[in-house]
Amino acid sequence: MVDKRDRGDAVVVIGLGRFGGALAVELVGRDVEVLGVDSDAKNVQQFSGRLTHVVCADSTDPDALDQLGISEFGRAVVGIGTDIEASILTTSILADLGVADIWAKSISLQHSRILQRVGAHHVVQPEHDMGERVAHLVTGRMLDYVEVDEDYAMIKTMAPRWADGKSLGSLGVRSKYGVTVVGVKKPGGRFTYATSDTVIHSGDTLLVAGETDNAERFAEET
Repeated sequence: MVDKRDRGDAVVVIGLGRFGGALAVELVGRDVEVLGVDSDAKNVQQFSGRLTHVVCADSTDPDALDQLGISEFGRAVVGIGTDIEASILTTSILADLGVADIWAKSISLQHSRILQRVGAHHVVQPEHDMGERVAHLVTGRMLDYVEVDEDYAMIKTMAPRWADGKSLGSLGVRSKYGVTVVGVKKPGGRFTYATSDTVIHSGDTLLVAGETDNAERFAEET
């Protein structure tokens, strides 16, 4: 039994599989209080001592989650993967318990829609999201790619040759491509904030933000 008290900054992670388990451990490493819940005793034993609390319980049982004081947690993550019914039912129970911030893992678009309908505030598709990110890296000149919001991305790319020796102000990147160069890193150096007076050189690494299509177009420039 987990003692009931205000845990607004704590996180309950339900489903300690590959995704949920890795997330729970990462959160603990960031000094976040984490309650791990799984119906498999082997998973619970594996994470015993690695999380703040870990219990074996059926997350599709409203009474079980209520007894664990789940409503006292400010955030919850449903990491259940292949058992879609359990994923949806668990998310619905968390919503009924009044958890303020519910994150849920999805394995398909239809699964995502249902999770949102039953109360998930955020839905993630780890495999899809990672596949999309890798596809951008494999097919373009991007060194890294992060979708910050729907149709808005931040990319890391090498400076195009035509920018060599010119200032950002003279290049007109924002007006020409609709993106903003927010940071520049010289070879062997660190990223620094970019201004209109920043001079770009071959070999520089740029951090660029903008609508996804525009950012991709800029990254393809050589």
